[in-house]
Amino acid sequence: MQSILQKATGIGPKPVQPTDLNGRVAVVTGGAFGIGFEVSRALANAGCRVIMVNRKEEQGDDAKATITAETPGAVVEWRECDMGNLSQVRSVFSELREQLDRLDFLVLSAGINTNQYGLDADGIDRHFGVNYLGQYYVVNQLYPVLKKTSKLPNTPAPRVVFEASEMHRAAPSAVHFASLDEINNPELGPTELYGRTKLAMILFAKYGLAEKVIKKNGDNIYAASVHPGAVNTAMQQQWKDAYPGITGKLLTWATLASGRDVKQGSYSALWALTDPKIEEQNLNGWYFSDPDQPGKETSQASDPVLGQALWDLSERIIKDKLGEDALVDWYSA
Repeated sequence: MQSILQKATGIGPKPVQPTDLNGRVAVVTGGAFGIGFEVSRALANAGCRVIMVNRKEEQGDDAKATITAETPGAVVEWRECDMGNLSQVRSVFSELREQLDRLDFLVLSAGINTNQYGLDADGIDRHFGVNYLGQYYVVNQLYPVLKKTSKLPNTPAPRVVFEASEMHRAAPSAVHFASLDEINNPELGPTELYGRTKLAMILFAKYGLAEKVIKKNGDNIYAASVHPGAVNTAMQQQWKDAYPGITGKLLTWATLASGRDVKQGSYSALWALTDPKIEEQNLNGWYFSDPDQPGKETSQASDPVLGQALWDLSERIIKDKLGEDALVDWYSA
């Protein structure tokens, strides 16, 4: 609906189409499907080398075929990884870390929509594991390449962008990020589980990556989290799984009827990745609800104590699951 309105009236998110990204490199989790694909597509069409990471090979094949048909000579690659499997994340992204000479754009777009409670391969609430913790670990594994790129001469600062959401407002009021037992709470509803992950992304971008790592290191790297809008992707069908029966069907219908098309959903991330305003005004760690539109965060998303708790919990879980040496040292990378 919003795409129709935009064509007819100009109302809608500001279109963003990057140009002249030759020589730049991007990694996009969830990059072969939905919003992530549109981000990958726009970057590749502008000359950027794009590495898409998804679970399903057929998505990667289709995405590469579509992009190269549009832009012959586009450099697009695909890697398989399940964000809900920390061992896989470590294997795939540590290998990328060794292979890449530079990394200009890192987009964290993989995820599952609102759905029923369940555990991932590591025994973690699958919403938290896929949407947040696996992607926290991606950033950690690739941070040395971002840092290396930031030191290259005549190179814009690398950007890290998280696909968060206004749904962070649905996070449980009692969230503390105190323990894995708190995360693995089957009493939480689908919307609360999803909203908690989007809250985590905003907190990590602001209080973790921007404040604890980039600022402390003095690194020339920028982080942001963005809201893509309610977007008409196949993920909206998960409302039917989250709320079986008529409720789920009505939620799916309402979202699809009022939502943006997928290309519109990519604009916030593309703006945060490429607009010079981010660097010129030092908007590090900010949350944006649309291109060039700062979001209004909840009190939870503006709580540095909650941000610290999330940081500590993320470290503890990964070390518990994979060992004390699982994390790259943020400060000596």
